[in-house]
Parts: sequence; structure tokens; C-alpha cells
Amino acid sequence: MSDNQSWNSSGSEEDLETESGQPVVELGGVLSKWTNYIHGWQDRWVVLKNNTLSYYKSQDEREYGCRGSLCLSKAVITPHEFDECRLDISVNDSVWYLRAQDPEHRHQWIDSIELHRAESGYGSESSLRRHGSMLSLTSAASGYSATSTSSFKKGHSLREKLAEMETFRDILCRQVDTLQKYFDACADVSKDEFQRDKVVEDDEDDFPTTRPDGEFVHNNNGSKEKLFQSLSPKGMNGIDFKGEAITFKATTAGILATLSHCIDLMVKREDSWQKRVDKEMEKRRRVEEACKSAMTELKKKSHFGGPDYEEGPNSLINEEEFFDAVEAALDRQDKIEEQSHAEKSRLHRSTPPPSGDAYSIIGTHRFAQKPYSCAPSVASADVAVAPDDAHRFGAQVEEMVQNHMTYSLQDVGGDANWQLVVEEGEMKVYRREVEENGIVLDPLKATHSVKGVTGHEVCHYFWDTDVRNDWETTIENFNVVETLSDNAIIVYQTHKRVWPASQRDVLYLSAIRKILANNENDPDTWLVCNFSVDHNNAPPSNRCVRAKISIAMICQTLVSPPEGDKEISRDNILCKITYVANVNPGGWAPASVLRAVAKREYPKFLKRFTSYVQEKTADKPILF
Repeated sequence: MSDNQSWNSSGSEEDLETESGQPVVELGGVLSKWTNYIHGWQDRWVVLKNNTLSYYKSQDEREYGCRGSLCLSKAVITPHEFDECRLDISVNDSVWYLRAQDPEHRHQWIDSIELHRAESGYGSESSLRRHGSMLSLTSAASGYSATSTSSFKKGHSLREKLAEMETFRDILCRQVDTLQKYFDACADVSKDEFQRDKVVEDDEDDFPTTRPDGEFVHNNNGSKEKLFQSLSPKGMNGIDFKGEAITFKATTAGILATLSHCIDLMVKREDSWQKRVDKEMEKRRRVEEACKSAMTELKKKSHFGGPDYEEGPNSLINEEEFFDAVEAALDRQDKIEEQSHAEKSRLHRSTPPPSGDAYSIIGTHRFAQKPYSCAPSVASADVAVAPDDAHRFGAQVEEMVQNHMTYSLQDVGGDANWQLVVEEGEMKVYRREVEENGIVLDPLKATHSVKGVTGHEVCHYFWDTDVRNDWETTIENFNVVETLSDNAIIVYQTHKRVWPASQRDVLYLSAIRKILANNENDPDTWLVCNFSVDHNNAPPSNRCVRAKISIAMICQTLVSPPEGDKEISRDNILCKITYVANVNPGGWAPASVLRAVAKREYPKFLKRFTSYVQEKTADKPILF
């Protein structure tokens, strides 16, 4: 186990317990987490505890709280098919992309996560008691609802029949009470008759004499006593049994008729409501399908920025989608550039080259005093080099300058290998298609003529890092790694990412030269060459793909004589520009995308840069 990974078994009540009562240990360590397409993979301190996976920016920042967490109860852990160090953890539409240091650590994390999931106790009875969970009867019954009284708002006939049912109920209750009293009285009379018959049988010899009123009898001793009440119906509280029976029958008949009517109305109402329910169910089905489709699209979009969709040999994005995404990103950058161009122009402050520097006016700089003759193959020009220009890359710089002066200025009009891909006025862009191991290495060459500027001015603004951000819109940041001499520096720069392509960086040496012509009728040449080098202070990183470049900006100034005794103005000068670029982009971007981007961006770059130079030099003295 590495130093960046640790096990912690505290045995507290909050820790999960296995069936044997042993606590599930806590796992913490450093994993690389995919953040977004801008920052890519970043190291994070990840903690597995209590069936929850949490991450922090670092181990020291745990006390400030986690930056995110996932409950592993319903999580899906997927080891990556190609990357042996990567595992993906998803819960619904939330996905964490993680990478371990090596396959062994990935296997260890997967085993620990599965152990927590298996022994967490979620869903068991003990877990419900421990977490205070309970089933909700209310939610279980929420799918059912009683019919509201508002259901009958349109059924006036049904409402009237229900009112009749209320009336019948009251009448029936009163009749039942009356009949119950009658039946109770009848029971009392039957009991009295039974007692009288028993008395007559026991005292046949002393049968009493009955008075005419029928209410009293006299015994032999002459006393009298009340034995029975009259048995007439009127004597039973004055109840008319026959009339009550007829009324009861009529009431029950009315109730049955009203109930029958209510049933008919409710059957009709049920049919109506059933149609409404069917209609609502159909609406619900369509809404659910639309929601499901929307969630699927949202899930695709939420994962579309993941590492599986970025540039690479196993990318899930096809070439057409890759091209569309790159084009859309470039369009957005163009809009941002247009919006900020006016503001940059107002805030820009000129940075003219100091007089007497390594590449100043003719006749005052050290190159004019001690020219250095280059290889014999360069027949018409001498390469100017100062004695104090020696540095460890000096030989490479001279070789690159000689190659550009020999081959880059050759005419490509009759060469069938060069294809003219863009022609806009004086600007022509040529390309020669070259691929190596599936990577596009197309050399590119552009020629252009710009009025009102000199070759010295064009190369100065192209080389000067102080004004780089004023005209270069594709650079995210850059810095000078080392200054080799007054006219040679090593620069590291990162370019803005155009998703889904990976972000590129480049480390190159940039040198500026003035090439003196041997023939006085030929113009002098200014040249800036940039080519990739290695440096200990800027090693390659996993965040960017390191591109390799060999670029040259070659400029010559043509002067037309002014009329009469007039001084030379910017109307009399013309700068002929030759721009050559050999770029190895590295990575796995499709060839069609790289060629389309080069065809689109190189002419825009050249027009943008030359317009910038014209704007900056319009009101300044001519720098030859």
C-alpha cells in the first residue's frame, strides 16, 4: 500500500458492521478525478466510509468539508475496458471518472467499494432500525383517492335524488321507532295474558265477579284489585299499525326507486369519467415518454464532456460529430474575438523596438558591421550573426535559417505536390498532404503582399512577446522560459482548447535575423524562425498534448522611388511575406478535422496579424 493510501478502522458506532460484528474499515487515498474538459484529470483525496464515497481537494483540506459525495447503495462500478487504471462510478445521471496509480490500486478500490456495498446493511431490518427508517403508509396509499363532492357539481339530477334519499332516511327512521314501540307493547300484552290464564287456573273456585267497566274484580272478602288493561289497539299508545305498515311500505318502495335512479346516473357518470381517465392516461403516457427521451438526451449531454468523448484512439465521438464540435467552438471564439477587438485597439499601447538593439536600423546595428557568410548553397544572401550571439542552440538556429533561405523562398507554382487551397487577393495558401502513422503533418506555405509596412516591422511584431497577446487569439498563456541572447529566446505557450480536441502546448526557440543581400539591387531579408526544443524547466505534462513545430516568417521590403524630391512614405513601400509552417499536432485528431482547421485558421491568422501591424505602424516613422 502506497503512502498516499491508508486504511482506518475506528470501530465507532457510525461505522458499518459486518454480520460477524466486525466494522468495515475506512479507505482513503489519492485518485485522479476527471474534472472537466478544461482542467482534465486532477489529483483528489478520496475517502470510502459508511457506504459513501467522498472526495476532497487534498488530504489537508478534509476539515473544510468534502467537495462531493456518492451513496454507493445504487451505484454502478465499471472498470474501464482499455484503461487498466481507470474506474467509473455512476449513480443515475451522475458519473465520477477516477484513475488509480496502477491496476493493483484500482482493483483494491473496487474490492473495497463492493465490500461496503455488500455489508452496508441497507434495506435490511436492522438497517432500518439503525437509521430510524420506516415505511410510509401515507405514501403507499397516495395512489388512491376518494371521489370528491365536486364530482357531482354538474349532476343536478343526481343531487336531487340524493336529497330525496336524505328525506326518505329521516321518514324511515321515524317509522322504525314507531313500529318498534308497537312491537314492544304487543310483547307486554302477551305477557299479561299469560299471567291471567295462570291465575284463573289456580283459583277456579274463587273466580271473581267482574264489574261492568271491566277494570276491577272483587274477591270473596269484598275487596277489589286491578288486574289487566284493555286489549284494544287504541290502548297501545294509540298506534295505527295498519297505517304505519302502509307508510313503511311506501317509504321503502320510494327508497328503492331512488336508489335505482341513482345507480343509473352513476353508471352514466362512470362512463363519462372513464373516458376522461383514459384521455388523461394517454396524456400521461405521452408526457412520460417525452420526459424519458429528454432525460436520455440530458444524460448524453452531461456525459458528453467526459473523457470517453475527448480526442483519443478509443473516443466514442465519430469524425462528423468531432468536426461539428470543433467548428462550433471556433465560431464561438470568433465572436468573442470580434467583441473584444475594439476594446483591445483602444487600450493597446505601442511597444517600438529600442534603437541600437540587435535588429535596428541599417548601418547602426552590429549585424551590418560583421556579416557572416553562410553555406555556399546560399548564393544571393549573407546571414548576419554577431560574435556575442553564441549559445548552446546556435548551430541549430543557423541550420534552420539556412534551410529556410534555401527552400522556403522557392516558387511552388510549378510543383504538383503543392495544392493551392486558399486565394484571397494578394494572399495565397498552399498545402502538401503528408501523413505519418495516421497523424497529419501537412507542410503549409503562404505568400502575401502588404502595403505600408516593412519586413523589419512585420518580423519585430511577430517576434516580440510583449505584444503577442495583442494579435494572437489562440494562445491561453505563455512565458519566456529562457533568454539565450538579444535575438533568441525559448518560449512555452499553451493554446486555447477547442473541444473535443485535447489541449495543445508547445515549447520552441524563437530567433530573429536580418539577412544581408550580396547584390545591392536585391532587398535585404528579415526572418523569424520558431522550432521546437526541449528544456528541463518545461517538461511535457498529462494536461496537454505537446505539439512539434518548425515555422518561419520571411519578409522582404520593396521600395518604389517617390516622385520628384519627395521623401519615401509608407505609400512607397511593400512587404512581401512568405510564411511556412510544419506542425506535428500529436494526439489522435481526425485528419479531415486538422486539414479543415488549418485551411480555415491560417488565412485568418495571417490577415489578422498583418492588419495589426499596419494599424500599429500607420503613424510611426518607417523602420527599415
